Amino acid sequence: MSLDGTNSYVVSAPGASTSVVVDPGPADEGHLRRLADVGPVELILVTHRHADHTAGSQRLHELTGAPVRAADPRHCHGGGEPLQDGETIQAAGVAVRVLATPGHTSDSACFHLPDDGPHGSVLTGDTILGRGTTMLDYPDGRLGDYLRSLDRLEALGPATVLPAHGPVLPSLAAIARAYREHRHERLAQIRAALVRHGGDATVVDVADDVYADVEPSVRRAAEMSVAAQLDYLRGLPGG
Repeated sequence: MSLDGTNSYVVSAPGASTSVVVDPGPADEGHLRRLADVGPVELILVTHRHADHTAGSQRLHELTGAPVRAADPRHCHGGGEPLQDGETIQAAGVAVRVLATPGHTSDSACFHLPDDGPHGSVLTGDTILGRGTTMLDYPDGRLGDYLRSLDRLEALGPATVLPAHGPVLPSLAAIARAYREHRHERLAQIRAALVRHGGDATVVDVADDVYADVEPSVRRAAEMSVAAQLDYLRGLPGG
C-alpha cells in the first residue's frame, strides 16, 4: 500500500551546514547510510507511527547523533521531544511549522515550510499522497478528524505538496478539495448501501456492495475504509 516506497526528505537552507531528515523510512541500512552521508544531520522528524516511516529512525539516530521527534513519544529517540501542534522548529536554517493532521492515524502530522518557494511547501506524510487517495487506519484514524485536517491543509493555498509516497504535486489547496470531494462521494455510496441493506448493515455487507470489484489484495483496506465511514455516519446527529 506504499506506492513507490517511502520518500525521505533532506531539508536545509541554501548554504546551511546541517540538514533535517523527514521520514527516514524502513530499516534499510543502505538507504539510511545515504541519508547520513548527505552531511551533518541536525534533526530527524517523522510524520506518523507506521513502520515504513519510523523503522529506520533509531538507526539513523545512531548513525548521526540527531534527535528524533514525532507526535507519538514512543517514536522519539535521542532526547527528541514530542511534536507540538503549531510549534515552529528552527533547524538547518529552515523554519518548519508543525501541523497536527490526524485521520490517516491519530498521530499524523504535516510539516509546513513557509519559506520554500513562492507559495511554501508542505511535507504531507500519508495525509495526502502523490497519487490516489490515502487509507484511514481505523479505529486509530477517524474520518471526522481527517476531513478537518483536509480543511486545515486547504487553508495553506497553492503550497507545493511533498508527499511520503508518490511524486511531488502542485497546489495543496486544490488537492485537499479533491480529496474531500472524494470522501463525500464515498459517503454517498455508503449511505445508498445502507438504504439497500438496512441501517444495521455490517462492514462486510457494505464492502461487498460498494467495493465489489476491488482486488483481494486491497480488500482489507476497503473494509477498514467502510468501517471508518460507518463510524462517521453513525456518529452524526440522527445517524
